[in-house]
Amino acid sequence: MQFTRNVLKNGLRIITVPMHQSASVTVLVLTSAGSEYETKRTNGLSHFLEHMCFKGTASRSTPREIVEEIEGIGGRSNAFTGLEETGYYIKAEARHFKKALDIVSDIFLNPIFPKKEIEKERGVIIQEIGKSEDEPSDRVFDLFMSCLYGNQGAGWDILGTRGTVKSLQRKDFVAYRKRYYTAKNTVVVVAGNVGVTEVVREVTRAFAGIPEGKAMGKPKTTVKRGKPRIRLAYKKSSQTHFVLGFHSYPVTHPRRIAAEVLGAALGGGSSSRLFQRIREEMGAAYAVNAGSESYLDHGEFFVYAGIGHDGVADVIRVTLEEIDRFRKEKISADELERVKNYIAGGLATGLETGSRLAEFYGREEVLRQELLTPKEVADKVHRVTADDIEKAAREIFRNEHLCLATIGPIRSAAGLSKILRLP
Repeated sequence: MQFTRNVLKNGLRIITVPMHQSASVTVLVLTSAGSEYETKRTNGLSHFLEHMCFKGTASRSTPREIVEEIEGIGGRSNAFTGLEETGYYIKAEARHFKKALDIVSDIFLNPIFPKKEIEKERGVIIQEIGKSEDEPSDRVFDLFMSCLYGNQGAGWDILGTRGTVKSLQRKDFVAYRKRYYTAKNTVVVVAGNVGVTEVVREVTRAFAGIPEGKAMGKPKTTVKRGKPRIRLAYKKSSQTHFVLGFHSYPVTHPRRIAAEVLGAALGGGSSSRLFQRIREEMGAAYAVNAGSESYLDHGEFFVYAGIGHDGVADVIRVTLEEIDRFRKEKISADELERVKNYIAGGLATGLETGSRLAEFYGREEVLRQELLTPKEVADKVHRVTADDIEKAAREIFRNEHLCLATIGPIRSAAGLSKILRLP
């Protein structure tokens, strides 16, 4: 899918993805500000602010006014906060493009942060933290990141803690937004049945009042090395959930794509090595997968599984065996071709909608990448060689990069420490 990138004089970036056969349009506004941009005291502020932008603006003074206007055009809206970005979007019929843009730009540019709404939403977010704690298949990834990065932005929960959420005040929202919600820090992506000229004209008008500001960086993430580390969270449950993983590549690394192919070969689908061994041969897990995530200055390679308590040690041993095989044996041509086709097919089928394409292009722009179409990314995937996979495996799969996080009825790490090591 082709796109057009325009940069306004104030630094605001506009990406247009025309989809003339589509009946809808998605307007996504992203800013380079996520949990890695916070301090320990303000952990959770990016996410809390995302919620508060829907709680009233200068021209739409109540949350109800905002949602009624969105749903009045048949629109769907949401927002999300990550480690390095926060996004707001509305998806609606293409004929409502201008109205959708007007609403989402107002939410982004003109929140009023009513104190009464802050107090109500504080309770909502504390409940969201509780919900996350009750979902071990999600929570174990937070525990893994804490194990991997420790006491710094990449190791903190995006939602924050109950303590930090309770302490945040209106002045914190105002100061944080002033610092990061600026033209040079923002990208607007419009994907759907729209024309480039109209998009650039209307976005320029809607964001005319945005402060120019600076392109703000985040604190540098420190990669911790040493002996394999374990982080346990005791929970009475029917399964033990674990994430075993390593430090991987940042988004600019030349072998980032190779790491993604390696992740798919290890646990990216039903024909992957871990799925076949752990689920099909051992019958030890319903869910098992692996992958690689990349960010501005760090990355993570992970394996996740939810298993019966008695099988934890065996599944971890098998996982380490399969990981070690990639360091010692070249992947076969047939397996490599199948995995590359699996990834390319996922790009083709997973990016068929305007909302998915908007997020695809927006995240690449926020991560300061050369923008490529999904087909161009797939072409890069197809250029990955067996030598690339072997090099990536040897660089990533190292004991000094290794962490294990578990949630379940395990009280002591002693038994796991004995087996948590690559040969």
